[in-house]
Amino acid sequence: MSDDREHIYRVLFYNQGHIYEVYAHELYQSDLYGFIEVEDYIFGKQGQMVIDPSEDRLRAEFDGVQRSFIPMHAVIRIDEVEKEGVPKITDGKGENVMAFPMPVPRNHNKT
Repeated sequence: MSDDREHIYRVLFYNQGHIYEVYAHELYQSDLYGFIEVEDYIFGKQGQMVIDPSEDRLRAEFDGVQRSFIPMHAVIRIDEVEKEGVPKITDGKGENVMAFPMPVPRNHNKT
């Protein structure tokens, strides 16, 4: 991909039992430890005749969002793609996708 073209990223992440597939122009590691930042979401053209309900739901959910902080352990995959696809939310039940296991914090205050 040449440097004069805008980058397009497809980000798949796990959120509350669903798998979100979103497209964005900006993606980077956050200053908040353990998060990635996603900015400049890409959705289909507003004037399209065919409206995908899943994309419409995502558009409504991210309306007014300038930047999302997604926990790294929720990220399934990030791809740099040639062009955007259809953003969607799919049911994560029955999939072979699981959140990354996190260690159980121990109480270190011994009194």
